[in-house]
Amino acid sequence: MKSTFAILVSALLTLSAFAQPSGNAHPESQAVSETSAEIENPFGQPQMPTMSLSEKHAFSKQVDLSELMTAAVFHNGRVKILDTLARESTAGLTGKSKYFDILVQDGSDPEKLKFDPSFTMLDLMIDPVHYIDRPLIGINYLPLRQEILELAAADAQDGTFNKQGWLKTGMISPRMTELYTTEAFNRNADSEPFRKAVGQLDRASNIFRNSVSNLLVIAPDAPNDPWKHLGALPASHPARVAAQQLADAWRAGDAQAVNTAASQLATQLKSIHPEIQANANAGVEAIYNKANAFEWGFWIYLLSLVSLILAFGTGRKSLITLGVTLLFIAIAFHAFGFTLRCIIAQRFAIQNQFESMTGISLFAAIVGTVIMLWKRQWLFGAAAAGTGFLVLITATQTGIPGEQIGREAAILNTSVLLKYHVTTVLTSYGLITLGFIVSLFYLATHYANKYLKAPTPAVAAGAPTEEPLADAALGIEENKAGVARTLKDLDTAQMTILQLAFWTLGVGTLLGAWWADHSWGRWWAFDPKETWALVTWIVYLIVIHARFMQLKDRGLTTAWLSVIGFFVMLWTYFGVNLLLPGLHAYA
Repeated sequence: MKSTFAILVSALLTLSAFAQPSGNAHPESQAVSETSAEIENPFGQPQMPTMSLSEKHAFSKQVDLSELMTAAVFHNGRVKILDTLARESTAGLTGKSKYFDILVQDGSDPEKLKFDPSFTMLDLMIDPVHYIDRPLIGINYLPLRQEILELAAADAQDGTFNKQGWLKTGMISPRMTELYTTEAFNRNADSEPFRKAVGQLDRASNIFRNSVSNLLVIAPDAPNDPWKHLGALPASHPARVAAQQLADAWRAGDAQAVNTAASQLATQLKSIHPEIQANANAGVEAIYNKANAFEWGFWIYLLSLVSLILAFGTGRKSLITLGVTLLFIAIAFHAFGFTLRCIIAQRFAIQNQFESMTGISLFAAIVGTVIMLWKRQWLFGAAAAGTGFLVLITATQTGIPGEQIGREAAILNTSVLLKYHVTTVLTSYGLITLGFIVSLFYLATHYANKYLKAPTPAVAAGAPTEEPLADAALGIEENKAGVARTLKDLDTAQMTILQLAFWTLGVGTLLGAWWADHSWGRWWAFDPKETWALVTWIVYLIVIHARFMQLKDRGLTTAWLSVIGFFVMLWTYFGVNLLLPGLHAYA
């Protein structure tokens, strides 16, 4: 049964939602699967916990669920593996990739104990009572967390409630959620951020209360038939027997028996219509989850960027070799992760914010690397590494929407033109980012040369002279001609990239108009996304025209226009998508 605050939140969110054309929004994400009837918990009724926190942590280290976690499950509109479900559930519940708890013992510092997502998911189903008063539910919105903890502190009569300790965890307990969220909501119902945070809290609480509903692990007879819940099987079915044995061993703290039962349960589940389960690409998804290719990618991009920048400053060819090698490795990781995601999603994975960002950075890194090899100027490699690092770290570490692989909006399936339009536009955005980084190099060189001077060794006459710091900062052999040559090379580099960005964005916009005619029956409607895409293109049109004007310093003007264009692109890419309602609200 929904709590009072959940009903209030649902009503408010319904009233505040923007109206969208039919099929224009992403299918609603469901952290907890809906079932047609009351289901039976295949792990039996919860019991009073018997393990302390330290015992549970030690037990978690002995449990091996790897085989069970590769079993298929239907969740949120697609077939995935239990490992993915566990990761998504843990993230939705705690706001972090792994659940952790704080062990406080007399005479020692607090210890952070981390738990694997697969263990956390099953433990919530088998031993939920353990978590009632533990820090479990993450709240990123500090005012809501403070409000709930203040209410909890006011109710604590013995003075032992450590509000600051709870604040540091960033989480609250399920009991706090049930007792204090409604009152906190009523006090701040006029605050939109507060209402949004309460809505997120309700969804997280629902995972705690009803995560067992997600066990739709029984493959159907036909691909289009619904998957069934594990609890729908007869109690005598081998899979149900194995599940009960798993739960009994779990509550007894018998890790060896748990591992045996988990293996038996996995075998039984995978034997049910294996031809249907094969569509889940379980092996590919397991590799995707374990590889963390995008995170490895941005760290290797960073090392490549640092190596190449040091090479520009020192002139050491060994650093160029290292930087370029690391760039190739980073692109390999990046492309590996992107390819696996396409296979798992069974589509070209560029259809939400997270996917488009991973696509942008991959396209830009490849283009920058190709130009680097073509022109044999390692500056392009540094720009490619910088783009890959900045975009990937933003996508993976800041909670960008779309990280979970899900279904796409129906409108995105109306024409094959979509992938050409979106890929072309994303490539242009990647080029804009590349050009922005090269322009930053130009500006740094220009202003360092203008304002920073460094003494050089005394010449034969005995008088010290001054040499621009940038004279050897951004090139290797080419910089022997001085800073003027460096700036000229940088200007050539930025113009090469910005001209590519100009033409690519123009073609992408035209393809978008063509696709809009197929999808919505009109070429142009001054939708916010369309309008700002045109504004972005006009900025780079100004860049091109500025090259034909009699300006005092065309390179400096171009660099500043490149910086302006980059921030206009960011507004078009992020601001319009997230803040302005329109036909592109799915993006």
